[in-house]
Amino acid sequence: MASDIDAVITWVNGSSHQHTASRKKFMAQSASALHENATNPHRWICNDEILFCLQSIHNFAPWTRRIWIVVDDETPDIKSLPIDLQQKITFAFHKQIFGKYVDFLPTFNSLAIESLLWKIDGLAEKFMYFNDDVFLTSKLQPSDVFLNNKPVLRGAWSNYSSLVHNHQVKGDPAYFNHYMQMNAAAMEGFEASKIFAAAHVVHPFTRSKMAALFAKYQNEFIENISYRFRDIKQFLPQSLYNHAAISEQNVILSNETDHIHIHSGQGRDGCLENTLITLEQIITSNSIKFLCINDLPQLEILIPNIRNLLSDAIGGF
Repeated sequence: MASDIDAVITWVNGSSHQHTASRKKFMAQSASALHENATNPHRWICNDEILFCLQSIHNFAPWTRRIWIVVDDETPDIKSLPIDLQQKITFAFHKQIFGKYVDFLPTFNSLAIESLLWKIDGLAEKFMYFNDDVFLTSKLQPSDVFLNNKPVLRGAWSNYSSLVHNHQVKGDPAYFNHYMQMNAAAMEGFEASKIFAAAHVVHPFTRSKMAALFAKYQNEFIENISYRFRDIKQFLPQSLYNHAAISEQNVILSNETDHIHIHSGQGRDGCLENTLITLEQIITSNSIKFLCINDLPQLEILIPNIRNLLSDAIGGF
């Protein structure tokens, strides 16, 4: 049933004094040098993206049973959202999902948090995982994410074999996610030459499959959640899930081109006009269902009215 699907969003107010002070404290305590991808302050900056994300779910996936926002201690202000949307929202705290692994908190590592999303008490068996910079931009059907009880994956097969022994590239934050995918895929026996690279969209999960993977790779999961900051030795939980589902042939691989990713720095590369055309395409067309904007503040410098355009894209507040 459609109403059996939940949404999960991770959020943190990285601009708060408490979070900043705690982050700097634990960075200073690190016994080894941290990867640039782990320390870039843009990872934690809050610019109200989550309000757009929540409203987009309300507008285009109203069948969602419940929306869970995973937070540390502070929660986002959702008072400006419609009352019926607010009533669908429940906050899940890091200390609750980490349970007996609470000694690994505080964490500043999305990979650690994503490893335990399935442990949210009361979460539906089937759920969609959103980063807060991913938005729905046209009507989403339950069958767009789960078809015949199988997760629908968007992405492409990629060959990352040239990265395996490229130690110089390992330090480049632009390639960090590639290694996280490779590490995850290797756990399920996939070579670096054949990696399913998921698109920047909503990620479908089932709790039971994640619980089974945790039982199968318990030591690896515990190590994954032990890193307070992102580390090149970690694996991407959704990539592990995807490759396990592919191995079991319990998945639908979609060829839909219904998603757009505006990456950090886009527009500064001389393609601002193309970015504006892309946004207009999303607003005027029903063909795009998912939009990811990695760095809204940077894009706002280039396109001052980006929030108005984004509001139009998600169907308005």
